[in-house]
Amino acid sequence: MTAAVMASDGSYDPVISKLITSLKEADSLSNEQELGFLQNLLQSKELNALVNVHSKVAKINKDDRIAPLLSSSMQVLIEVLELLAPRCHISPLCREVFHMLQTPHLQSLLFAHDAIAQKDFYPHLPEIPVEVDEDEETIKIVQLVKSNEPLGATIKTDEETGKIIIARIMHGGAADRSGLIHVGDEVIEVNNINVEGKTPSDVLSILQNSEGTITFKLVPSDGKLDQRESKVRVKAYFDYEPENDPYIPCKEAGLGFYRGDILHIVSQDDSYWWQARKEGEKTTRAGLIPSRALQERRILHDRTAKETNGEAKTENDDFDRELIATYEEVAKLYPRPGVYRPIVLIGAPGVGRNELKRRLVARDPEKYKSCVPYTTRPMRPGEVAGREYLFVTREKMESDIAAGKFIEYGEYKGHLYGTSGESVKTIVNGNCVCVLSPHYQALKSLRTAQLKPYIVHIRPPPFDELKQSRTKARARSTFDETNSRGFTDEEFQEMIKSDERVNTLYGHFFDDEIVNGDLTEAFEKLLNMANKSESEPLWAPVSWVQ
Repeated sequence: MTAAVMASDGSYDPVISKLITSLKEADSLSNEQELGFLQNLLQSKELNALVNVHSKVAKINKDDRIAPLLSSSMQVLIEVLELLAPRCHISPLCREVFHMLQTPHLQSLLFAHDAIAQKDFYPHLPEIPVEVDEDEETIKIVQLVKSNEPLGATIKTDEETGKIIIARIMHGGAADRSGLIHVGDEVIEVNNINVEGKTPSDVLSILQNSEGTITFKLVPSDGKLDQRESKVRVKAYFDYEPENDPYIPCKEAGLGFYRGDILHIVSQDDSYWWQARKEGEKTTRAGLIPSRALQERRILHDRTAKETNGEAKTENDDFDRELIATYEEVAKLYPRPGVYRPIVLIGAPGVGRNELKRRLVARDPEKYKSCVPYTTRPMRPGEVAGREYLFVTREKMESDIAAGKFIEYGEYKGHLYGTSGESVKTIVNGNCVCVLSPHYQALKSLRTAQLKPYIVHIRPPPFDELKQSRTKARARSTFDETNSRGFTDEEFQEMIKSDERVNTLYGHFFDDEIVNGDLTEAFEKLLNMANKSESEPLWAPVSWVQ
């Protein structure tokens, strides 16, 4: 057997050579099978290659002359992609670079570069335990300068000992940046005031009345919790105002947000209170928000209380009661050449969804297409099968409905009408944009990882503007089968009421919204959204991206 592993430059690797020599000298101390295994491992070409790579990388990091210019090339790549995306439909060169930067090989190369630049290849060894006298208690003194910025830490009373301890450290806050205060640390004094027997509120009062430098005397916790930030992003499905939340540990540490906001969840260590930042905001300090589990419990409690008190059930007859809307994990969905997301227009009856769909299809019939609906009614004079409708027997349509082949269906004057899922897939697979204006219940069938729809909520303007715009346009009532008259005030009110109901039940699913007051303006907004859906990276459920 060869006594050492040959390095790439023709010399023997001294470390591995020494290991093999030591193994031979220990021949009498181990069994022959174990020695043979270790010698074969140390003499393998694969191990030799890894040792050579590690040695070269370590040498590069010690040589200041060839130090990396930056250690976050993947982050730069993401920023470049976001800058290029809006220009892809204008410049072929931008489009080519945009798709090249998304290739797995290039991204893997940059990922490896960052790992080397950040010296992420060194082994992470556990800290060496320090032996101390059990009767001695280690004390640390921490000083922080008070400013308008919150301290970035919350405290609580330990249930077993009654002592004041650090409950959480807010990512990016003053306490976190100091690196000196950790979760679990016991607070002994604040500005030379002993806190033994005091409540968290008492300690907060001391902090609020302090000026300049704040001095903490702390007993360090047994272990330091991992404070690395997570990379989870979520879309909020509800509004949150920490100042009106009686249960938040610290109102000043709370983060308010609205439904539809994208939140960067930096810590989920606490089962009731997560730490988060709003995506895109430059602030470094995270804030407290209710966790998914806590918010679900609140929603269930509110529903039960309303039903127990005999209040209306907010018309939940078509609402999936198993769905408790809190947060949805999301990621950026990047457009792919020739693959278009369906455009789904959702709104109250009479709001103008079908007219917007018609105009979009008429704008470019080769690109935008709508599904031909199925029906069981007889063909009328002048109709052509496959143009206005696909005519089938009632038995066939009922069978397909039972098999789940329709994304929406209904019965009108004894005849069935519906849109099949296969029709949508055919248009998508034909490299066209499928434009749909279904009933909002169809969202359950359409919002899937296979179709990845871009969903737009078409909304009516306030009553006066709604009435004026429809009267000026001489719009015909869609509530009247003959379309021979205009809308009544009652129908306008019903439209607004229905829209509010759609927004309450399904508003969290929408990617964007258009208030359809002036039809020309509404159509221009729709056209811009359609272009955006095929040219820009947009937030979508994380399961659509994986």
